[in-house]
Amino acid sequence: MQNGEGKGLAILTSGGDAQGMNPAVRAVVRTAIKWGFVPYGVFEGYQGLVDGGDYIQKLDWGAVGGILHRGGTVLGSARSKDFREKEGLIRGVRNLVERDITNLIVIGGDGSLSGANEFRSLWPEHLDILVERGEISPEQRERNRHLKLVGLVGSIDNDMFGSDMTIGAASALHRITEAIDAITATASSHQRAFVIEVMGRNCGYLALMSALAAGVQWVLIPENPPDVENWEDRMVEVMKEGRDAGRRYSIAVVAEGARDRNGTPISAEHVVQVLKERLTPDTRLTILGHVQRGGTPCAFDRYMSTMQGYKAVETISEMTADDPAQLIGLRRHSNVASPLMDCVQETRSIKEIIEHKEYAKAMKMRGGSFADSYDTFRTLISALPRNPVPEAQRLRIGVMHGGPPAPGMNTAVRAAVRIGIDNGHQMYGVHNGFEGLIKGDVSPMDWMSVDGWASQGGSELGTNRRIPTEEELPIVARHLRAKKINGLLMIGGWDGYAAAHLLHSRRDKYPEFNIPIICLPATINNNLPGSELSVGSDTALNTIMEAVDKIKHSAVASRRVFVVEVMGRNCGYLALLSALSTGAERAYLHEEGVSLKDLQEDIQNLVKGFERGKRLGLMIRNENVNEFYTADFMRSIFEQEGQGLYDVRRAILGHQQNGGDPSPFDRIQATRLAKRSMEHIFGDARKSQPGSYMCGLVNGQVRFNPLNKFYELGDGELQRPTKQWWLKIRPVATTLASEDTPLDYTEL
Repeated sequence: MQNGEGKGLAILTSGGDAQGMNPAVRAVVRTAIKWGFVPYGVFEGYQGLVDGGDYIQKLDWGAVGGILHRGGTVLGSARSKDFREKEGLIRGVRNLVERDITNLIVIGGDGSLSGANEFRSLWPEHLDILVERGEISPEQRERNRHLKLVGLVGSIDNDMFGSDMTIGAASALHRITEAIDAITATASSHQRAFVIEVMGRNCGYLALMSALAAGVQWVLIPENPPDVENWEDRMVEVMKEGRDAGRRYSIAVVAEGARDRNGTPISAEHVVQVLKERLTPDTRLTILGHVQRGGTPCAFDRYMSTMQGYKAVETISEMTADDPAQLIGLRRHSNVASPLMDCVQETRSIKEIIEHKEYAKAMKMRGGSFADSYDTFRTLISALPRNPVPEAQRLRIGVMHGGPPAPGMNTAVRAAVRIGIDNGHQMYGVHNGFEGLIKGDVSPMDWMSVDGWASQGGSELGTNRRIPTEEELPIVARHLRAKKINGLLMIGGWDGYAAAHLLHSRRDKYPEFNIPIICLPATINNNLPGSELSVGSDTALNTIMEAVDKIKHSAVASRRVFVVEVMGRNCGYLALLSALSTGAERAYLHEEGVSLKDLQEDIQNLVKGFERGKRLGLMIRNENVNEFYTADFMRSIFEQEGQGLYDVRRAILGHQQNGGDPSPFDRIQATRLAKRSMEHIFGDARKSQPGSYMCGLVNGQVRFNPLNKFYELGDGELQRPTKQWWLKIRPVATTLASEDTPLDYTEL
């Protein structure tokens, strides 16, 4: 790895603002400082690059403090006619060369990034012009002969090829889903219909995912117009079926770029008019507009953007003068660099494909999960099953929970029940986890029994940590036999997995257990083998982030240090990711432990910081990091050694982390995993030796691991996976934690 050798590195934001730009700016600046670059901020986008002067400022560590939670972009963004002209580009080159800046990181959409690439490609030519004019010296030209360029995608539309998620898309999805949840309440109260217009000129991501997350009845997106000419009739029919079945509201989500099969735009106003005439006169329109861009970034946008900012500096440090401009994108939980213009061209080709009405190809280019989500949505909106099977082939499938409650459990049950019924099978709910199975508390579930569950936190079926004893297994078998259950979906955490594994391991003794058993990960701790992410962990992370944001306001006003204890048991996922999302100086993880020497070093860093004017300190503690160095102990020792420089408080967030309505990400993943789990049960139920599996996300894809590998892939004593992917991001947290924290390059 090369370091910056004192060379300048500039960062600018351009185009439409997106939540998460500020965390990326913060990460770029602080990583650049640690790696030996001299960071500069370019204010007001490309116009600031052209104007120079005070618009290009050197940034130190503290200059990007306190921006992690802020929406928009502190660097500003502006349209620039000058940057489209040759003279404007030449002035931009001069302004960078005067500061010995030969590294540029741009955050923006495809237009901003392609403009940056043109600026880079013309750099040598413009250097020569500046030398001819006498505006720079030949020595300056030679010292700044090449410009290295890296782009980050800032776009709430999530429309850039080369990245599974773009900066701002997750936060925009939060805003939309929160709005639809609120509208659903008033729509239900008055039996109204609502049409909601969301952003997305050429990409239906926000419309489709918000519709799936919020449980609405219709969605219109650019990539896949309605497949019938009289789509209005079908839309009204679906909504009437829902009302006849007992639903009190009707909601349609329309992407601003929606169109029909002929390419004719479909406006939200047209949808409103159709529903007024054919469904209910009490139909209202809500255009969410720029509220989708605003507000604090969600946890995902904070840590994903932070990781991408770090990766951008790392990429620039490793680039040679001959390397093309690179784009940093998220692919299957890893940030990777790809040739920037290849990604821009692919992005623009999707727009052209839509314009040419090649909709099947457009859906394919959006990726398998996008098409799968669309198909899932079509299943869930029906009020009646679409694919009934003959009674002789009908399965009786039980759905249950195990372990503590996790946001998203209800969402998963809703999807499982409706997908099961849609395929003609009978669905049964097991109440109160394995305790309910022991008591025989099992009842049938119909289509409308799960209506409204998509957005509900908690567990409507009930859950607990109960694991059957050997003596109770015959009772469990008897109840499964009595209900003729021939498939079981367990949605829960470690205790639920352990109980399901017990049933699977005793199938030779109890024939009733010789059925497909699927475990779907749902726990805030994110500590289950076979899945990189568990349903509920994203919601818990956002809950922690929101609480810590408020704590930081208190701390900064009072010169205070907070020790915040979060859940996770023996898994430090929540501690580390919340530290990245909130800008904490330290994350204490069970995987690493904590010693008195560690605490002494942390105290020294705090004292140094507060002596130089620091106003707040934040330490995140995993609840099980150390039996003796408790949150109270840490609070006491930090305050005693601070000698009055600061006072210290502790905050134990407790079970609020288990509560709340599930985040959009948790809702979408719960639905996605439930669909695939049910399909697995359908396929295995007729086999003489059906399999039992752990369903989960691995590298962004749904995967199934045999349940008998539960204790092979997971540590039974510590109750966490033997391999935890997220530990690889620990060096990023270390780099950004504190200016005084030494950077160990052996970690990188």
